[in-house]
Amino acid sequence: MAGIVSISRKDLAQRRKKLRRQRQMKIIQTIWRTLAVSGLAGGLLWLIIQPMWVLKAPTQIVMTSGHQLLSEQTIQSLLVLSYPQSLWRIEPSAIAETLEQQPAIAKATVSRRLFPPGLVIEIQERFPVAITHTLPLSETTTCNTQPQSSDKSAAKPTPPCLQNSSSQRKQTDVALLDASGALIPLEKYTSLNPTGKLPSLKVVGSPEQYRPYWTQIYQAISQSSVKVIEIDCQDPTNLILKTELGNVHLGVPNAQLPQKIKVLVQMRHLPAKFNPGQIAYIDLKNPDSPLVQVNQIKRINSPDP
Repeated sequence: MAGIVSISRKDLAQRRKKLRRQRQMKIIQTIWRTLAVSGLAGGLLWLIIQPMWVLKAPTQIVMTSGHQLLSEQTIQSLLVLSYPQSLWRIEPSAIAETLEQQPAIAKATVSRRLFPPGLVIEIQERFPVAITHTLPLSETTTCNTQPQSSDKSAAKPTPPCLQNSSSQRKQTDVALLDASGALIPLEKYTSLNPTGKLPSLKVVGSPEQYRPYWTQIYQAISQSSVKVIEIDCQDPTNLILKTELGNVHLGVPNAQLPQKIKVLVQMRHLPAKFNPGQIAYIDLKNPDSPLVQVNQIKRINSPDP
């Protein structure tokens, strides 16, 4: 029994030593891991605060639109940043929101570039589908309509008719319009697309007038086989389309616009029945009973010899 007890105590002592060594190894490993992580963090911190991670000029910014690389001048016109500036203090999300406020940009993605330090920006432009013409206010004149006094001594020179200063002559405002109804200033679009082709569809009138139904009308005419050249929105009670068939009066814009365009497509064979000069306009105010207004030809009788 004494031998058995002696062997058991020896075995227990060896196990205690083994467990003690394992605990020591774990402590050493923990210390090394802590030192390694601290050293790595310190190295990264030292690397971050180095002067190389600074945005010093717009040349460090790469901006693309699709597969097109934008020029430095275009970047400066779209993005206003102070230089020099730490790359880590720049917030890409804030820059993206600022760019998306530009009327010609629909979406922007901004990311930091570490090697070499800089910014990489990718923008998605708005695609114009029409060119808008907002006509100036009608001119008014102010004249002296009071009767002239018969007393020549009290007579004063009457000024000529003068134009109202608040209604002076202005040029037509020209802009671009996308499918959602967003207005794009012409100069903003041309700065991003110097060689871009402008749309052929023309819209005349105030944006406040056609914006509520623009998406509906554009979707209808874009799917139509009848070519629409111009949309006249000046009269809120009568929307007028200038098409290859002639002028089309649609009346007040309402939910029947798609139906009226479908009726117009069904009338695309009108040129086979009428000469283009005979049609004054097509009346589709009531799509259930379309009308074709024909020009009246006046004959002048020659005098008798």
